[in-house]
Amino acid sequence: MNFLEGVTIFSAILSILLILLQQRGASLGAGFGASGELYTSRRGVEKRIFETTIFSVTVFIMSILVMVFLAK
Repeated sequence: MNFLEGVTIFSAILSILLILLQQRGASLGAGFGASGELYTSRRGVEKRIFETTIFSVTVFIMSILVMVFLAK
């Protein structure tokens, strides 16, 4: 397995797990704008999970783009 393929697979799995860990707006009504909760800022562990998710998805997208451009 290529190093870049390993990075892509790892970042994809990590992204999925981190997205599933996030609890905000998990109810069905939240999808239609009826969450009934006040918006609060992320703090502590929730903020760290959010930032790590963004980093992981960015690594995933960048690794996909690099593999596409190297294949040409």
